[in-house]
Parts: sequence; C-alpha cells; structure tokens
Amino acid sequence: MKAIYKREVSSYFNSMIGWLFIAILTVFIGIYFMAYNLFGGKPYFSDALSATLFVFMVIIPILTMRSMAEERRSKTDQLLLTSPASIGSVILGKYFALLTVFLVPVAVSCLCPIIIKLNGTAYLKADYATIFAFFLLGAVEIAVGLLLSSLTESQIIAAVSTFGILLVMYLWNGLVGYLPTTAVGSLVGLIIVVVVICFLLNLLASDWKITGTVGAFAVAIIVGLYLRDSSKFESLLPNALGKFSLLNAFDSFASDHVFDLSGMLLYLSLIALLLFLTNQVLQKRRWN
Repeated sequence: MKAIYKREVSSYFNSMIGWLFIAILTVFIGIYFMAYNLFGGKPYFSDALSATLFVFMVIIPILTMRSMAEERRSKTDQLLLTSPASIGSVILGKYFALLTVFLVPVAVSCLCPIIIKLNGTAYLKADYATIFAFFLLGAVEIAVGLLLSSLTESQIIAAVSTFGILLVMYLWNGLVGYLPTTAVGSLVGLIIVVVVICFLLNLLASDWKITGTVGAFAVAIIVGLYLRDSSKFESLLPNALGKFSLLNAFDSFASDHVFDLSGMLLYLSLIALLLFLTNQVLQKRRWN
C-alpha cells in the first residue's frame, strides 16, 4: 500500500490535476472567507465553508476521474490485479493519496479561524469541528468518484457520472421533498428502492439467484409490515431517505454549531461502504 500511495501522490503533484484541484478549492474558500468573514464581519468561518460546498461537484470528479479509469484504459491495472499486494491495499493506497491532495486546501483553511480570532470574536471549537465535517464530506465524495472510476476505462464517463451522483447528493433534500407521503406511496417507493439495490448488487456479484432471493425476502418483509399496520408507512419513505442527507449532517456542524456524532458516523459508514464496493468491483475483474 505504501508504494502505491507514494506513486499516486507523486503522480498528482507532478501533473496539473493535483495542483489545479488545490488551487481552485483554496481560491473559492478564500473568496468566501473574505466575503463573509473579513468584509461581512461574520464570526463563524463555517459560513464560508458552507458556501464552498457546491465546488465539490466540479473539482472532485476532475480529481478522481483518472484514479482507476486510466489504469484500466492503459491496461496497467492488470499488473495491480496480479501483484502480490491485496486489492484492498491498492484501493486504500489510491484513496489515501486522493485524501492527501484534498488535505492541502483543508490545512490552509485551518488558518482562517485564527485570522478571525486575531481581528475580533471567533468560535474556534465550532469552526474546527466544521472543518473536520468539511473534510469528511469531501472524503465521502472522493470515495464516490473512486468507485465510479473503477467501473469504466473512460475518464470522461467517470467524471460525468461522478458529477451526476454528487449533484443528486447536493439536491437530496429537495428531491426527497417530492416523494409521496401516503402509506401506499411509501410502500411502492420502498419496493423500488429494494429493486434498485438488488440490481446494483447484481452488477457486482453477477448472481441473480442470490440477489433475487434477497430482494424477494426484503419485499416480503416490507409488504408484511404494511399489511400489519399501514399507518406506520405514512411519510416513511421521505423520512427514511432524509436520514441519508449528507448536507443535513454538515449543517449540524456549520449552522447549528453542534458536534453531530450521528452525522460523523454516517460519513464514515458511507466511506467504508463505498470502498468495499470498489473492492468488490476490482475483485470481480481480477477473477474474470
């Protein structure tokens, strides 16, 4: 893993991609820091970070698009898949290299609360907790990009698909608001969610018998619970999916100024899940 990590870090800093990512994110953080804190007089640096989140949708796909897709296009992935190193160590080496690049502008942003403190009132604990949440949110989105890059050999497809998923994540709260709140609507919606999850799992396992059995069992449980007490299905679908809002978890740090342990666990769980799925994708290619 160490050798892969060093190679990836070197490749990012010896090319324009790493420096472009760092420059764009640092510039946008600086712009909003000046607008909100230095000129606007707001004491919370978290306001500037909240305004910067939309930039992730553009720069993270650019950063992650070549992480796996380029290896697959140039056929060098075959060397990695047949090397003594485990697939997990390959993925972690690449992922930690991406986090290292992301950590540079995050580290620069750590100076901003100190600058606010030197010029007036500052809330250092709240600001640094928000910076930590900002880093975890970026880590989740980088894991999304890494997974999608492993599914294709085209960097363009990897970047566009990552942008699409990040856009959905950014608009998640608004999209959930359009979901039906009736019991029947929640029942149908949950069944559709199960079908979609089974379809995605089948792409990784290529075994309809297993995924179909798991899906049928899950649908049977959902229908059974609905027949037992349909009133509990009122607004169940939007409430359940609303729990997975990444922005709500970040807003707990940035707007409410509380350390949201459940939000932090959501981020860490999603990172683990996405890395596991990436591992399954590469394992499937390794044995095929």
